[in-house]
Amino acid sequence: MNAPQVIPPKFPRLFLYFLGAILILNLIQAQFTELIFDEAYYWYYSRTLAFGYFDHPPMVAWTIYVGSLLFEGELGVRMVSCLMWAGTVIFLWLMIDQAKKKVYVPHFFVLVFSMTLLNAYGFFTLPDTPLLFFTALFLLVYKKFLGSPTLLRALWLGLVMAALMYSKYHAVLVIIFVLLSNPKLLTSKYAWFSVVVALMAYLPHFWWLYDNDFVSVKYHLFERPNDAYQFKKYTLGFLLNMIAIFGFTFPWIYLSLIRSNKQDKFIKALIYLTYGVLLFFFISSFNRRIQTQWIITISIPLAVLAFNFMLDHDNTRKWIMRMGILNIAVLLYLRLGLVFDSLFPIYYESHGNKEWVQHLKSQVGEIPVVFENSYRLAPMYAFYSGSPSYSLNNINYRQNQYSIDNSEAKVQHQKVFYVSPFLAQEAVAFTKPDGEIFYGKFIDDFESFRKLKCDLDQESYTLNSGKVYVLRVINPYDTDIELKKLKFAIAYMNQYKRIKDIKAIQPKLAFDEKLVLKSNDTTQFTFMLPKPEMEHPSYFRIGISENGLHYGLNGISIKLD
Repeated sequence: MNAPQVIPPKFPRLFLYFLGAILILNLIQAQFTELIFDEAYYWYYSRTLAFGYFDHPPMVAWTIYVGSLLFEGELGVRMVSCLMWAGTVIFLWLMIDQAKKKVYVPHFFVLVFSMTLLNAYGFFTLPDTPLLFFTALFLLVYKKFLGSPTLLRALWLGLVMAALMYSKYHAVLVIIFVLLSNPKLLTSKYAWFSVVVALMAYLPHFWWLYDNDFVSVKYHLFERPNDAYQFKKYTLGFLLNMIAIFGFTFPWIYLSLIRSNKQDKFIKALIYLTYGVLLFFFISSFNRRIQTQWIITISIPLAVLAFNFMLDHDNTRKWIMRMGILNIAVLLYLRLGLVFDSLFPIYYESHGNKEWVQHLKSQVGEIPVVFENSYRLAPMYAFYSGSPSYSLNNINYRQNQYSIDNSEAKVQHQKVFYVSPFLAQEAVAFTKPDGEIFYGKFIDDFESFRKLKCDLDQESYTLNSGKVYVLRVINPYDTDIELKKLKFAIAYMNQYKRIKDIKAIQPKLAFDEKLVLKSNDTTQFTFMLPKPEMEHPSYFRIGISENGLHYGLNGISIKLD
């Protein structure tokens, strides 16, 4: 009688030990590291669940919401991210086909844990955390789909593609470059079914974009300010980022990319994805500064390619182990420094936030705090104080989630403490650990109208023409607004949409109307473009000041002829 066949486990016991130990480490780190500003901002997202937010799709907010149901404080914000990191590692392991991988479990974990941002996203909660998780899951499902395309696998592939896009807009690059690696997918009914499933699952976000006037698309593509090209800051910075995401192991990791076999369709997809992302952002670096995390998705395909290459090349395996352990030693020291600021070589944003928040709250009590031009400080204050806050964005800043949600209504006609960079003569509100001083004052009856919209539909605008233009001001509020409370201005910008000059204007009512902006209505004015002090402005935008506050972001950037 034949003995029953023993099926070897997918995960060696040593793999589970390593995975469990790092997961516990990440959970401890998550609990004892103060939030960084972006995490506080995304926590603010999660207070109101939606299918979209100003800067990003909603996945990061959803993960924080789920984690906060289970735990309070920092751990609640980061709980799901820690689990996603563990899931990402599992998916990477399952993508490796070579049986001898089970002999080299320590090598696998040294490779993965030594990748700088992949390490950091094991406990930080940022949009890139679910992006990495779903990129790994997408590639794993795609690998199985290549082996045997079925309706069920096509369904899973479509759902994962949608989850990718719900994580971060950069996910479109992952999908496109994998598709380009295998043009035959265009003739596959299963592949097209996946696309349909993905689009159907993504419809709620498309609707959110439509319902919010495509505000995210407009900002990222048209409204974001830029600077003149600088090789050192832009292209050289991008090249350094290529090194930074891998640290000391980068020569051998990129060597594995160069020498990987392109015949296998799955390996070819990993190669196309890596080169595609790098090429896309290399070209982009001639137009703008590339942030390190924008290329983080290459960590997933390169982890698979590098480990496969390590298994077949003794010398590479030895060097990645040596340099990887060095990376890990540095990273562990820096992770300690995130908690104990005396160990960190410089001030970092995870240091001292509880301190300045509690100092400020001790002065103002439970009343709301309005931070001018800081979507970073406002949510950090709300998280650690438990009190309401609001970011009042003016014409010198940028729009953000506070520009489109209902947070303004919560501070209207309230007594607030107003913190602004324009109040240097007022009392000191607080000092951050890096020495930056913030000033503030009490306002007994705060009133702002940052949702007023200035609409211009003229096809062309020219300076020094003496031409009269039409301005329509849309009042979305449920109350009339007296015109005597408002002042108007034109902000002139250079070719990179940096404001260089602001000129007050006095638009005239186009028709014989009452001196109010009627609620939920549009009021028409006429105005002329004033002569700017700057030479040759390229753009202008209109801002409205209410009750003596600084001009707001009420109009879009308009090209000057």
